[in-house]
Amino acid sequence: MSHFVAGPIDDILKSGVVPLVLAAPLLLALLYILVPHFTSHAKLRKYPGPKAAGFTRLWLAKQVRMGKRSEVIHKEHEKYGKFVRIGPKEVSIDDPAALAVVFVASKNRGLFNTRNRAEHTRKRKIVSHTFAPKSVREFHPYISNTVAGLLRKYDAACEKAEKNPTASSSQYGERMKGWAVVNTLDAYNALAFDIIGDLAFGEPFGMIERDFQDTVEITREDGSTFYAPAVQILNERGEYSATLGCLPPWIRPWMKYIDPWFARGLASVNNLTGIARTRVNKRLKEGAGDRKDILSHLQNGRDAEGKPMGVPELTAEALTQLIAGSDTTSNSSCAIMFYIVSNPRCHKKLQQELDSTFGPQGISGVLDYEDVKALPYLSACIQEALRLHSTSGMGLPRIMTQDTEVCGEVFPAGTILSVPSYSIHRLKEYWGPDADEFKPERWLESEERTRELEKALNVFSYGPRSCVGRNVATMELWCFILTLNLRYDFRLVEENQKLEVVEGFLRKPVECLMGIKRREPVFNV
Repeated sequence: MSHFVAGPIDDILKSGVVPLVLAAPLLLALLYILVPHFTSHAKLRKYPGPKAAGFTRLWLAKQVRMGKRSEVIHKEHEKYGKFVRIGPKEVSIDDPAALAVVFVASKNRGLFNTRNRAEHTRKRKIVSHTFAPKSVREFHPYISNTVAGLLRKYDAACEKAEKNPTASSSQYGERMKGWAVVNTLDAYNALAFDIIGDLAFGEPFGMIERDFQDTVEITREDGSTFYAPAVQILNERGEYSATLGCLPPWIRPWMKYIDPWFARGLASVNNLTGIARTRVNKRLKEGAGDRKDILSHLQNGRDAEGKPMGVPELTAEALTQLIAGSDTTSNSSCAIMFYIVSNPRCHKKLQQELDSTFGPQGISGVLDYEDVKALPYLSACIQEALRLHSTSGMGLPRIMTQDTEVCGEVFPAGTILSVPSYSIHRLKEYWGPDADEFKPERWLESEERTRELEKALNVFSYGPRSCVGRNVATMELWCFILTLNLRYDFRLVEENQKLEVVEGFLRKPVECLMGIKRREPVFNV
C-alpha cells in the first residue's frame, strides 16, 4: 500500500507541479504589487520616499501600528523634502499652502466620516447650528460645573499633602515634599469624558467623582449590558482604525484572524458604539427637560426638508461627539500643561498675567470664556502647545476625485494626499530656526506675524470638514487652563521629564506625573 502511494507522489515531485503550485500565489502577489507600480501609479514614481512604500501600504501600516506615524513621516520629509511618497498611491505634502487645495478638492456616516457630499452637507446643516456661538454659550454652565468637580478633587489632594508633607517625598524624592502628585492625564481624561458626557448625553459619566476611574456601562445590540474602561476602549479603537485604514482593502477582513490585536480593536469599535447606545437610550427614555445641550440641539435640529434625525442617526452623531470631544481635549489639555510647566519662565510669566488681570483675590470658580479669551499670553501659550503637540498629526488623508494641482505638482485622480500637521508645525521657514522650541512669544510679535502663523497652524483641520466643535473645544481649553494656573502651582515630578506620546488616530500622551499645590488665596468651589 505504501509503495502504491509513494510511487505517484514521487512522480508528481519529479514533474515540478508542486513547486509550480507553491510559486503561483507568490507570483500573483508580485503581479498585484508590481503591475500598478509601473502602470496606474507610474506617475507617482518620481516622488521620493521609503522604497517599500512605493510598492505596498504595509510600510505605512507598520509605522501606524508602532504608534509613531507622524514622527517617522516627519523624518522622511526632513530627508527628502516637501513631497514624500508614503504609499503606492499616497503622497505626503509638507507645505501649509497645500491645505486649501487638499481639504477642499477631496472625496471623503456620522458627520465626521460621511463620504457622500450631499449627505455631509445635510448633516452639517443640522450639527453646525448645535455649535454656533449662541448655542455654545449655553454649554458653559455644564462645563463649569464639571471643572468645579475636578477642582474639588485637586483641592482635597492638596490639603492631604499639606497635612502630611512627607508622603509624596518618600516616594518621589525631596523635590515633591508638600506637593500632591497626580497623573494629570488620568484627571484630564476624566474631565473630558465627563464634560462631553454632560453635553452630548445629558449627564457626566461620573469619572471625576470616582477618582478618575473610567469604567462605564455598555449596551450590546441585543440589549444586554456590561461594564468596561472607556479610555482604553477609545484608545484601542483609534489605534485599530488608523492601522486598518493603512492596510490593503483585501486583507482588512482577515486581520482579526491573523493578529489578536485587531480582534481587540474591532471589539473596541463595537463597544464604543455601545457606550453611545446606552446613553442615548437613557436620555430618550428620561427626556431632556429644560437642558440646552448638544443632544437637545441635535434632537431639535432639522435638515433643509424639515426632517429630524432618527434614533440610529442620532446615536451615530452622539458617538461622533463622544469621539471628537473626549480624548482630543484630554490629550491637548495634558500637552498644554506639560509645555507650560516644563518651561518655568513661561509658567511664571503666564501666572503674572493672570494675577495682574484678576487681582490678588483670584477666582472662586470657573470664569466665562468672554472674560478669558482676550488674554494674550494665555492664548499664546495654548496656541504654541497645540502647535508642538499636534493632536491630529497625520493630516487626515484625502482622495483626489480629479487631476489636482498642489504646490506646482499635478496629481492624478485617485491619488491620496495628506498634509501632516506635525510636520508643517515644525517648518523652519514658517516658524523660524527655533521651530522645535516652546516659545509663546512668537505669537505676540505683531498682528501681521500672527496672521502668517495662523495660516500654518492646522489644529482643527481645514475647509468644510474642519472640526465643527472647535468653539466648544476652545472654550473648554481656555477656561480650564486659566483656572488651573491661577488656582494652583504645578511642578514636574522629575526636572528633565519628557512627555512620551503614542499615536493611534490621535497623538496621545502616555502619562504625565505632576506635583500640585494650592496658591493663595484658596477658595471653595
